[in-house]
Amino acid sequence: MWQYMTPGIPDEYFVRGNVPMTKEEIRALSISKLKLKEDSVIWDIGAGTGSISIEAALISKKGVVYSIEKEEDGIKRINENIKRFNVENIVVVAGEAPDALLDLPSPDRVFIGGTGDEMYQIFDIATTKLKEEGVVVVNGITLDTAYSANHYFKQKGYSVETICVNISVSKEAGNKTMMIARNPVYIITAKREG
Repeated sequence: MWQYMTPGIPDEYFVRGNVPMTKEEIRALSISKLKLKEDSVIWDIGAGTGSISIEAALISKKGVVYSIEKEEDGIKRINENIKRFNVENIVVVAGEAPDALLDLPSPDRVFIGGTGDEMYQIFDIATTKLKEEGVVVVNGITLDTAYSANHYFKQKGYSVETICVNISVSKEAGNKTMMIARNPVYIITAKREG
């Protein structure tokens, strides 16, 4: 279904329903910040539709993606998208972080798309289990998430970069084209130094 080597699968390719999904442009940037390798072990926490999991699995063909999701509808959508994109290296983990993370193998990369009220507990487990020179990418839509993630990872000695992405997408308005703004998203990248 996706024949290209680059991230950024169009949103409409995914089965979504009412489940949250990381939008195409944010997904492409987040995947690039993860710096995936062919054999990476990846955690996708708060996977929603599994859009990050799908893109990561297509890049890390010899690796494995653990797609962690607590909502039943989300789990259903992830499984539908796995079939749709014909990927075999995703393990769907039905459960709520942080508890659902405890028995997973140590990751090379962690993507955090949702934490609820368990942000620091999730960060604690992710940093405890993350392999040397691992990378954590956190997406947030609030200043609170951006600040908390920055502060946490800096306190742990990680190299941290934050970008704020403001995207507008064109929409036809009669015979003219206008730009429709999407919500700004913070992408926080924390790299563990070896």
